[in-house]
Amino acid sequence: MKAGIVGLPNVGKSTLFNALTSSKSAQAANYPFCTIEPNEGIVPIPDPRLEAIRKYIPTQRSIPASLKLVDIAGIVKGASEGQGLGNKFLSHIREVDAILQVVRCFEDPDVVHVSGAVNPLDDIETIEMELMLADIQTLENALPKAERSAKSGDKEAKLRVEAIKHCLAHLAKDEPLRKLTLEESEAKSIDSFGLMTAKPILYVANVDESDLEGKGPLVQAVRDFAKKVGAAVIPVCAKLESEIAELDEADRQEMLESAGLAEPALAVLAREAYRVLGLQSYFTAGEKEIRAWTVPVGATAPQAAGVIHTDFEAGFIRAEVYSLADLEQYRTEKDIRAHGKLRVEGKTYVMQDGDICHFLFNN
Repeated sequence: MKAGIVGLPNVGKSTLFNALTSSKSAQAANYPFCTIEPNEGIVPIPDPRLEAIRKYIPTQRSIPASLKLVDIAGIVKGASEGQGLGNKFLSHIREVDAILQVVRCFEDPDVVHVSGAVNPLDDIETIEMELMLADIQTLENALPKAERSAKSGDKEAKLRVEAIKHCLAHLAKDEPLRKLTLEESEAKSIDSFGLMTAKPILYVANVDESDLEGKGPLVQAVRDFAKKVGAAVIPVCAKLESEIAELDEADRQEMLESAGLAEPALAVLAREAYRVLGLQSYFTAGEKEIRAWTVPVGATAPQAAGVIHTDFEAGFIRAEVYSLADLEQYRTEKDIRAHGKLRVEGKTYVMQDGDICHFLFNN
């Protein structure tokens, strides 16, 4: 699973990406399309539960969960018609599972805004419209082929035709596809299209250092819009976060305190991106390592075991599960077991966020 960072040129996407991935590369130049090919990086998901577990289970190392981020070049008005290498850039968005849209919410005469004025709602509308137009184009191109196949009696093609028509009717109302609920079979029939407005979205308000909590009118406008469409907003000062990311731990903590931050805003952003992707973590804990493993919300115990190794899923017998609350109460796995709090779960068990597990399987 991966998320793509998108936005207009010069909104701070690459600065944010470099900070998130702790990239030490030079800052992007202040002109459009300085990012051409998408950059990819792995972002750890800060999780205080790892250290909480470590208090009771001494270990050699702790390994957080992570997600893949893709820094996609700035999208401009007309991208769906090929403006600014738009077709190429849009194809990169089709390949991600969720969208993090960076929206400029700061004034700076030294950083040119591609539209000439800072207006985050206009920026959101521009990107959304280009993605909708591109989706319409994709669907209209796919419809004739699906209709031909449907006439020959292909059941899958018939489903695809219905799904395409539902999507086109919805887009005709200027509504993104993430607001449309399709039957599971219909959604599956068009899954390969990579429809961009069907992807979950998170708005990242890039703020000035004087508005780190995002209380200013520009961010509030984005919040009001996001509330209407069921999306979240995370305020981040990409410039400050990139400076913090470059520091060693001691200096980083000092800078956070001076800025009045309990943790880097990037930690909040990474966790929220994880949630938007529909992901959660479970833990394994032992003397060698305590590790967070990533599974989709709704994954079963065998599927979770398969994340560690495919053999674990194929030969799954059962899972032994307890919670961090159990560990904090009883302090050791031995006492958790002695008090009957170590649950034995079978193949149908649906994993819960924060489960601490042992898996038993046949070789």
